[in-house]
Amino acid sequence: MNKYSEGDYNLTKYVDVGDELPIWSAPFGLKLLDYIDYKLNISAIDIGFGTGFPLTEIAMRLGNSSIVYGIDPWKEAIKRTKKKLEIFGINNVTIIDGIAESIPLKNNSVELITSNNGTNNVNNLDQVFRECARIIKKNGQFVQTMNLDASMFEFYDTLKRTLAELGLQKEIESVNQHISQKRPDVKTIIYKLQKNGFRIKDLEYDQFDYRFPDGTTMLNHYFIRIAFMGSWRKLLPVDSVDRIFDIIEEKLNEQAKLLGKLKLSIPFVLINAIKE
Repeated sequence: MNKYSEGDYNLTKYVDVGDELPIWSAPFGLKLLDYIDYKLNISAIDIGFGTGFPLTEIAMRLGNSSIVYGIDPWKEAIKRTKKKLEIFGINNVTIIDGIAESIPLKNNSVELITSNNGTNNVNNLDQVFRECARIIKKNGQFVQTMNLDASMFEFYDTLKRTLAELGLQKEIESVNQHISQKRPDVKTIIYKLQKNGFRIKDLEYDQFDYRFPDGTTMLNHYFIRIAFMGSWRKLLPVDSVDRIFDIIEEKLNEQAKLLGKLKLSIPFVLINAIKE
């Protein structure tokens, strides 16, 4: 009997995992889902699946004739994802607790690789792309999204201007290196993909914005604090970090008062590549 005939509509269980679409991941991931070439009887892997999106959605759309691997080193997120798999009744996913620089799959073993802003967070992008080239079959699809180096330029420009006013040139260089390491430019990404035997089929740019009434609300937003604040503070002198952020907060509040809002721009790109 098919699952859809079983009448298992358990809203009590669903409410515990029904927020599978994170605000940050959603704009990237919804774009990624549109570009996947869905086929029966394939093997796929999602790199950096986090708390399960879009891994679980990809697995359900491909169906039980396909197997979908997910690789991520974040143990707490793995637990959350496994709970979603159980409640959603997804049986075609194999979770790998590991890093994308060392994928424990055989050569030429998958037809599809996806990464929803996951390759932004690896330590060695060249090695990750070599691993992707190793495990994917000829004519296989590698579709990924990543936010670009202009992401949150409104904040970073204010940060660098503040550092310049304080004579902290070394820290400005650290900020620039941080941006280029986390968000390489698209030309660099394309070059690295082509070097590993991938042909670029589609390249689509898009953008979404985070909007706030002022800098204070932005800096206190939970996702900003958990995802960005720690790395920002590490770029600054320990004995001056609070003072610097007080100045930044004041500057952002002044900008918001002048413009009527504070906006953080998140430009991103989708790259759809085919293994030659």
